[in-house]
Amino acid sequence: MPDATSPIAARWIQRWLIVIGLMVYAMILIGGATRLTDSGLSITEWAPIKGALPPLSEQAWLSEFEKYKETAEFQQQNYNMTMSEFQFIYWWEWGHRLFGRLIGLVAIGGFVWFAAMRWLSKKWTARLGVLIALGGLQGFIGWWMVASGIGDTDRLDVAPYRLMTHFGLALLIIAITAWFWFDLSERERTPVRGSIRWLAMGVLGLTSFQMMSGALVAGLDAGRSYTDWPLMAGELVPTHYIDAELGVRSLFEGRAATQFNHRAGAYLLWALALFAAFQARGTTLFKPFGLIALLVTAQAVWGIITLVNAAPLPIALVHQGLGVIVLLASIWLVWATRPQALPNSQTAPA
Repeated sequence: MPDATSPIAARWIQRWLIVIGLMVYAMILIGGATRLTDSGLSITEWAPIKGALPPLSEQAWLSEFEKYKETAEFQQQNYNMTMSEFQFIYWWEWGHRLFGRLIGLVAIGGFVWFAAMRWLSKKWTARLGVLIALGGLQGFIGWWMVASGIGDTDRLDVAPYRLMTHFGLALLIIAITAWFWFDLSERERTPVRGSIRWLAMGVLGLTSFQMMSGALVAGLDAGRSYTDWPLMAGELVPTHYIDAELGVRSLFEGRAATQFNHRAGAYLLWALALFAAFQARGTTLFKPFGLIALLVTAQAVWGIITLVNAAPLPIALVHQGLGVIVLLASIWLVWATRPQALPNSQTAPA
């Protein structure tokens, strides 16, 4: 067990990492549901301690509702909202924040326990410390994101690039969690030639791009703007790809551009995954590359289903959840193909 104080320590840290990973995965889905139900701006204050309790009286609910009524989202979009409708979106956002607090407690509690048991080497103390710090940073990023929709009188939702940052950090946290789990496992890495290694990294890179571009699409509700396929409003490239008012910002804030880029990225990722599997034929890595190709194909098909149905909540959440699985599989592939030095200082082909 490299860098682990004992096999028992390694096993318990792995179990803790699995719990953290599953909780972050659930958090990503809860966050997706919060966005798709337009619930993210229902709580207009950030109170890490006091905010753990929901409104417990009618007066408290009225107070929260009055705060929400000051937002542009209510004044321009939800001005007819009833108290029961407000409570529905409030519970989504409150649950999202509460689950984030629970992840923090599990993370910090486990770290303290491992330290008390002296199960952490200096390397793993630093590694897990960074992981927990990223979780804390995610809380700040989450409020930074929400604040963009509360403080801007012209914005009805959170800023899409802030949503992308928030989502991207969540993906980074679950990716690091998975990588650490692999490092503590007894699995062996396969020495590979450079081309195979680069293909694995390419699949991971394009998958990451797709996830981030998908966050922009979700932030702009662009998935509900062009619901025909394979064309967009009957065009191969939408006429308003570059919006006259947005200019280059269309790449981040334009519905046509962000959806087109997400589609184009999907085609590139699908082609690369199939090509990588073809290149890996006859090697010990054909099965894992083939699995990636199957997952990407399934994700592409489900993405089309999500699109033509205008991204309803259940279908859209499956699309997001499957995307995270593709990302984790890509991380595993890169980890497994990490070149290792051989006795003769050569790298063996797969």
